[in-house]
Amino acid sequence: MKEIDLDTPLWQLTVGEFLEISNSSAIEKKYEYGLKGLAKILGCSISKASEVKSSGVLDEAIIQKGNIIIIDKKKALELFAEK
Repeated sequence: MKEIDLDTPLWQLTVGEFLEISNSSAIEKKYEYGLKGLAKILGCSISKASEVKSSGVLDEAIIQKGNIIIIDKKKALELFAEK
């Protein structure tokens, strides 16, 4: 990684320098949403994610209100690893 002077104005950065800075400071999302999000976390199909959700294994990591499902990624992976 090239050392960039912190006093350099943003308009003087090259595209590569700007992308390097923005990628290094990207914050990983803490939550995923819906069965698609759960399938993405577990690396499986949506139908398999639905089965896992219905089994109750991840109940502590899932908040559901009506059709809206919010999954805490870190907690879901911890619970899945335990079972």
